[in-house]
Amino acid sequence: MKHKVKGQTHLVRDTDTNLIVNTSASQYTEYISRRNAKSGEIEKVKKLENDVASMKDDLNEIKTLLRSIANGSWYYWTQKFI
Repeated sequence: MKHKVKGQTHLVRDTDTNLIVNTSASQYTEYISRRNAKSGEIEKVKKLENDVASMKDDLNEIKTLLRSIANGSWYYWTQKFI
């Protein structure tokens, strides 16, 4: 059974669970929109973190190749990738 909360038009108390439930459809829709937007932001940050990690790996490989060229061991690298 549900009873209205005093002074609140969109809140009811469920007497079985003693929970207060918001019955406003517009507030629920706003919540879902905010939750989806936040989820999209989190995914975007994860993608950017992965991109940065990949770029760091690429830069380390470039640095290694440049050091090899500077030390005269370019032949080893050319044979490795052929």
